[in-house]
Amino acid sequence: MPYQSSGGRRNNVQLGVGRSLWAGTPPPAIPERALDGIPGCLAWLALLFAIAAAIAFPRGLLLIAALLGFYSAVRFLFAGIANVMGLRKIREWERTDWHARYQAEADEHAMPWDDVHHVVIIPNYKEPIPILTRTLDNLAAQYQARHRMTVVLAMEAGEDDCVGKAEQLVRDYAPCFANLFYTVHPRGLPGEMQCKSANEAWAARWVKRRLVDQMGYDIDRICVTTQDADSLWHKDHFYAQTYLFAITPERHLRFWQAPIRYHTNIWEINPLLRLVNAYSTAFELAYLAAPWWIPMPMSSYSLSLKLLDASGYWDGDVIADEWHMFIKAYFAREGAVMLDRIFLPFSATAVTGETLWQAIKNRYEQTLRHAWGSKEVGYIVAKMLEHPEVDFGVSFKLLFRVAHDILLAGAGWIILTMGAQLPFLFNPPLLGQVVSEGLGNPAYVLLQVSFVLVAVLGIVFWYQDVIERPPRTQPQTWRERIYTVLSFPLLTVMTLIFVALPTLQAQTRLMVGIPLRFKVSKKV
Repeated sequence: MPYQSSGGRRNNVQLGVGRSLWAGTPPPAIPERALDGIPGCLAWLALLFAIAAAIAFPRGLLLIAALLGFYSAVRFLFAGIANVMGLRKIREWERTDWHARYQAEADEHAMPWDDVHHVVIIPNYKEPIPILTRTLDNLAAQYQARHRMTVVLAMEAGEDDCVGKAEQLVRDYAPCFANLFYTVHPRGLPGEMQCKSANEAWAARWVKRRLVDQMGYDIDRICVTTQDADSLWHKDHFYAQTYLFAITPERHLRFWQAPIRYHTNIWEINPLLRLVNAYSTAFELAYLAAPWWIPMPMSSYSLSLKLLDASGYWDGDVIADEWHMFIKAYFAREGAVMLDRIFLPFSATAVTGETLWQAIKNRYEQTLRHAWGSKEVGYIVAKMLEHPEVDFGVSFKLLFRVAHDILLAGAGWIILTMGAQLPFLFNPPLLGQVVSEGLGNPAYVLLQVSFVLVAVLGIVFWYQDVIERPPRTQPQTWRERIYTVLSFPLLTVMTLIFVALPTLQAQTRLMVGIPLRFKVSKKV
């Protein structure tokens, strides 16, 4: 396949942006470092507040920590309820005949069923051939892949012999798809870093020129899916996606997301990490299923090529590409962009290692990379200043959704943990007083209720994950049973290691301006 350059430029075209309230004068620029540092500043301020409050008003700090702990526990409870709702939705979607449903529901706003074309972009860097062939096998088995699917292998020039690997895969799998291309993202382009976001932007611009400008495909009828190289879609995913894209009048204002399950290598990872993955799986499904939460894209997702092109594609210097792209499109269309759910779970490969220590290290580094999404708080603030024509309530709704999780994992975690310990450390008699007061002390009651709720829901999330896991590939050993039992009392420690510490590290690095080097997590 001939290699073509996209020039590395950014497309800044926007749709539907009204007249700026600044009357042609842009708002004053705020240094990027200042905005990126918002979560880190709040985290360190929370630590200083906890230390000062533990000395000045220890009981007040303890109550604040207890209230935050109770809020987190109630959030777990609602996640458990939403998870049950999501599992029921999955059962319903798996029984649906999507073409029959289209025929029953299609009106004058629907797109013709046979006109929907899917473009699947697979950014990858040093992925083993067996992983890519497994992914291509999965895509080849999707609904009418030979007629309505274009696959783009987005290679990185930084990988030795990436062209040879791509050409081998094209030779083997070209007959399985309507089109199978590969692109090679150059190294060292201005304003870019070697990351998934830059790679998929290069591939998307290339395939837009190839399909639309050269081959005559209609951009209005193309749905783009970007996926991790190890994502394995549900067998009916693109069948349902075809229905959703065709039937939705606002298809060019939509993202689509399916729930993720870390089950591809579930029996190969250490049992201590399975509970952590079960929590991640539960909350991802809960965010999609709960009508009271705003869902955000995660890992592998879809949007129209028209929306992608009008929003300027992915930025080349972003690690958390999913949230960043959604926010970018959200403001490009004045807050009209939404995410719709596809309740057909896809399987992902969990981080692992040759030893337990290596697995812990790799999982920490993966969370550190994900936590780089903390900078999206500042990005939304910048977009709110850049687009004053967007209603403040619409903008603030997205800011609250993103900041809620980011700040809860950073500043919130500090207040919760430090606030529950420093008052007793600085005032030893306080512990005896609180215990003796028992149910008469609101902080004591809230902490006890929170502990029970989290413990019970931890078992519920684990059970919900267990019943959905694929069949075992090897018999269970006594060592595995012991690790599984130990994972429950160690959950607090694992949350510290795999959530709080990497989040705080990422937020601190963003605050002081230390860049993060993109690293691919070891999964096989």
